[in-house]
This record gives sequence, structure tokens and C-alpha cells, in this order.
Amino acid sequence: MSDTGEKATPFTSGSKLYHERARAALPILVRQAEAGQSLSYSDLATELEMPNARNLNFVLGSVGETLDELSKSWPQRIPPIQCLVVNKQTGLPGDGVSWFLVDKAGYTKLPLSQKRTVLKGELSHVFAYPGWRHVLAALELQPVTQQYDSLLAEAASFRGGGESDDHRRLKEYVALHPELVGLPASSQHGETEHSLPSGDSIDVSFRNGDTWVAVEVKSALSPAADLVRGIYQCVKYRAVMEAVFAAKSLTVNVRAVLVLQATLPPVLVPLRNTLGIEVVENVLPTGV
Repeated sequence: MSDTGEKATPFTSGSKLYHERARAALPILVRQAEAGQSLSYSDLATELEMPNARNLNFVLGSVGETLDELSKSWPQRIPPIQCLVVNKQTGLPGDGVSWFLVDKAGYTKLPLSQKRTVLKGELSHVFAYPGWRHVLAALELQPVTQQYDSLLAEAASFRGGGESDDHRRLKEYVALHPELVGLPASSQHGETEHSLPSGDSIDVSFRNGDTWVAVEVKSALSPAADLVRGIYQCVKYRAVMEAVFAAKSLTVNVRAVLVLQATLPPVLVPLRNTLGIEVVENVLPTGV
């Protein structure tokens, strides 16, 4: 619902721009649901080629209204897949999602911790729901498909020539600036080349309270194949870091971030989103 009180309508009964975007968004959300990954507003806007993520309000509202309408003739409730789209800072969807929750009453008044509890329950239904492909078919939509075979093959065979000066400078710069990866600027500086039990070395490792952030950096010299390697390296870091603390019966907030000196090529945006990898772009090192 907008500030004017106007409410989004199902995309099956409209032809406005937000209806078209909602039709494009739902297959992306289904991909994310099947991958078990949430998605930030800005990342979804990028994939939809929308210049302003704020305009997703009506897009996601239309998705929700469409699923609500379809649920009336469906064997079971279709969970609110738009809950997958969250704010990067809070990890929560906008309060407008309350219109589509099972328990709507009072959601907007809940403290953040309780909202996260509600969201966790809804996401468990979204991720476990087996009928997303049937939903797409009923709405005459096709699943999104990306062909990465050639890029993955290039990444598998890519061999770097040792650490370049550009890579070293970027790594050292990131280590001095924890705020680049969402940590307080006052956090302890990062440790470069931190060793993991798997034999991998994290370019930059930050520890801040109960949060551990691994950073893989790629300079502007890296071709697309090397950026693919960086994305998958973050997947590996995250898994190994979680395993380190699982072995100690400890719970720690683990993140793996890919920091780029340049911009992530558009062809890799869906891969980043599907795998749930945070990417920080256009970081230009100075003073190192």
C-alpha cells in the first residue's frame, strides 16, 4: 500500500509498469526460494533493471495480491514469497508484508527481534513449499534460467599469475576499513591471509563480537572467470567458517563478502543473488 492509500493489484488483472515488473519478479523469487536464499531490495532492483529499489513496494505488493488471489482456488495456502526480499541493514521485509502474513495483527508494532521470529517462520514455509513451479505454470510464467556453463568452465581452468600489486593494495585497504563490509568503523582492523582448517587463506578476516566476516578481494584486473571463482570462494569460506564453530558447539554470525575494485558484470548478478553472496563494488584503495 502506498502513502496515498492506493493498493497494488494482482498482475493477472493489470498492465501497469509495476504489474509487468511483478511478473518478472515472481520467477526470480521462485529461484531464490528453491535456493533457500533471501534477497535484498537493492539486489532485486538491480536484477530487474530498476533504478530505484523504493519502487519495489508496488511490485512486491502485486506479487502478494496475485498469490492471495490464486490461493482461493489452490489446494493449500501459498506462502508469501515476497517475504524473501529484505532490507540489507535490518534483514527484514517492509511492514507492508504484514498484509500477507497468517497473523497480521500487530506485526508493524512488534520489536525487531519478534519481527525476525515471525519472518523466520514464514521463510521456513516459503523454502519448504514444493509447489512453486506449479504456481508459475498456473500464472503462465516460466522459471528463470541462466546458462553459466562456459563461465564455470573458464573459472575452473583459470590460473592466476600470483598476487598482483593491485590485489595486495586492495586487500590491505579493506583490512583497514571494516566499515566497507558493514562493520563499525571502530572495529579492529582485519587480519590478512587468515588460515582456515580447509587449507584456504582468507584475504581479509574480521572479528567483531559474535560476528566473523571473511572477505575475498578482486582487483580491476580480474576477468569475469576470476570473479566467478571469487563468488564460489565466498561460498566455501562461509561453509568452512560455519563448520569451525559447529565443531565447537558455538553459534556465531558468519558472513563472506566479495569486495571488488570494479563493478560486478550484469551477467553475474543472478549468480550472486542465487548463492546469497554479498558483493561490495567500486572500492578504490587509497593511502596503501
